[in-house]
Amino acid sequence: MPGGPPLHVFSGGFLGPGRIARRIRRILTLAGLPPRAGWPGPGGQVGVWGRTPVAARGEAVAARTGAGLIRVEDAFLRSLRPGRKGDAPLGLLIDRQGVHFDAGSESGLEALLARDPLDDAVLLQRAHTGIARLIASDVSKYNNHDPDAPLPEPGYVLVVDQVRGDASVRHAGPGAPSLPEILAQARADHPAARIVIKAHPEDAQGLRPGHFGPADTDARTQLLEAPVSPWKLLQGAVAVYALSSQMGFDAILAGHRPVVFGRPFYAGWGLSDDRAGPIPRRGRKLTRAQLFAAAMLLYPTWYDPCRDRLCSFEEVVAQLEAEARAWREDRAGHVATGMRLWKRAGLQAFFGRHRALRFAASAPAVAAAAQRDAPLMVWAGQETEALRRQAAAAGVPLARVEDGLLRSRGLGADLVPAWSLVRDDLGIYYDPTRPSRLEALLAVPPPPGAEARAEALVRAIAAARVTKYNTGAEALPALPEGRRILVPGQVEDDASIRLGGCGAVRGNLDLLRRARAENPGAVILYKPHPDVEAGLRPGRVPEAELVKLADAVLTGVSAAAAIEAAEEVWTITSTLGFEALLRGRRVVCLGAPFYSGWGLTRDLGPMPEGLAERRRARPGLTALAHAVLIAYPRYRDPVSGLPCPAEVVAERLATGAAPGRVP
Repeated sequence: MPGGPPLHVFSGGFLGPGRIARRIRRILTLAGLPPRAGWPGPGGQVGVWGRTPVAARGEAVAARTGAGLIRVEDAFLRSLRPGRKGDAPLGLLIDRQGVHFDAGSESGLEALLARDPLDDAVLLQRAHTGIARLIASDVSKYNNHDPDAPLPEPGYVLVVDQVRGDASVRHAGPGAPSLPEILAQARADHPAARIVIKAHPEDAQGLRPGHFGPADTDARTQLLEAPVSPWKLLQGAVAVYALSSQMGFDAILAGHRPVVFGRPFYAGWGLSDDRAGPIPRRGRKLTRAQLFAAAMLLYPTWYDPCRDRLCSFEEVVAQLEAEARAWREDRAGHVATGMRLWKRAGLQAFFGRHRALRFAASAPAVAAAAQRDAPLMVWAGQETEALRRQAAAAGVPLARVEDGLLRSRGLGADLVPAWSLVRDDLGIYYDPTRPSRLEALLAVPPPPGAEARAEALVRAIAAARVTKYNTGAEALPALPEGRRILVPGQVEDDASIRLGGCGAVRGNLDLLRRARAENPGAVILYKPHPDVEAGLRPGRVPEAELVKLADAVLTGVSAAAAIEAAEEVWTITSTLGFEALLRGRRVVCLGAPFYSGWGLTRDLGPMPEGLAERRRARPGLTALAHAVLIAYPRYRDPVSGLPCPAEVVAERLATGAAPGRVP
């Protein structure tokens, strides 16, 4: 915890003004080791970075003064890009015993692997889920790979390169062969196989040289410098050869038994073919889950840059997933059209982090996107058939943009910017007449760990009374006793009603009449839509009709309070129906909203052609929540400005956090 005894340091890597040094200082401070310049006193501690050349000064000071020595390194999930690209780490390895890549002396990680029981059922379940989640979400140490980069044909032997002079190479172990010697051994072991040499990301990006170049290729040997996914590359390999690279650890997690020539932390536990021979102190046989539990769950100190606090492995993975998704979707830039002026700054912040958006009118936008070889984005309500045809003719990918379901504290009609947006390359969630990316997500099982995560998010949302807009007071008027049915009003020219297969019930008055006719003895609670209440959009029900059809009108009441007061919700296509499902209420739909047709609602409205076929899957409520709130939208933290997980925005909405900056 903060406020502990200082960690005396002697290098700019800890004390410099840059973003990386600031982040390192912050993590150490939160871990109770605030870095300070100066000589340690009795019982003091000295911090050094791994076994870098500049660590020698700190080592000498510790030896002279008798101070404790703490070695610090990047954690095994580091950042979007390498540190030499300027990205700060999301975690540190803080070791009072040694350093994980040097088996010459025991490290804190080796001690965990050798002597911790590693048999707790909850811990091991987290490990199994964590391995599967990393692979499913394509997250590893660095994450700026190109998901569209071509992969070699499966069936190759993979040789993993490392950068020259790296500490993990220098301390790979006595007598460790060179990387070229490892390549020669792979060729000798597999005389008929294709060989793929995987260049280190820093070498491929021109930051630090590796050990291989074009001269090392031949008719069956390929040097792969493209930024491909490590997990997908491992999937196509029949064997993996490494000196001490972390990719050897990844190979174990991916199901390989890598051939390892050094003495990295993952060697010697029965999970690798250790050509260096037995490693002293490492006689224990471990499972993949035990190795992962120690290396990823127990050993690192993880950091949440949005909430500015230490965090769990699962939370740091969620942050990396958000940052990696933004990179993968936005790396080529976007041309945007149909975007109102007041929305453009927010859209630029969401989608222009890696390459600025260009805004243009529809016809020039298609030409600009084709010229830039960039996808085209249009605000969903502004999409036209002509634009679709033009984009298709030009070969330009077209995606629609719309507000997400955890949007903001305030209305879009009041020009309140969104903290959540969806970008859909197939359709848009509120249009049931054609497929959408949300439907595609719901048609397949959720990824590992998804339902537990969604369940926790739903609990937090319900407890904090978080909804889409988070407007209105919490206090309810006195309500009649009886079976209460909530009827949420909608904006009557909303696209979800125009496109939602609504049949005869297309407006708020029709909805009230139908709800009353089918529930003559119920207490009908009518909640006007916030935009209609504010006089910004059409949908007002005449007072004389309200008096006849509703037992109470919940003017100015928050959506959460209104849902909590009712047992059932009758709606056309309102997102409040989805929010009611999350809170365990029965929901009756007279249109075809995105949450209907999956077996979770009572559907009385006509279904557009093909909808029933597309919605044959039967996801549970938590799977629906995961797709709608986590997998489909993107989020931007209004405090840090970073891409972030849904949980961060839900917390900001609950606390009313204002835009600002974290330390």
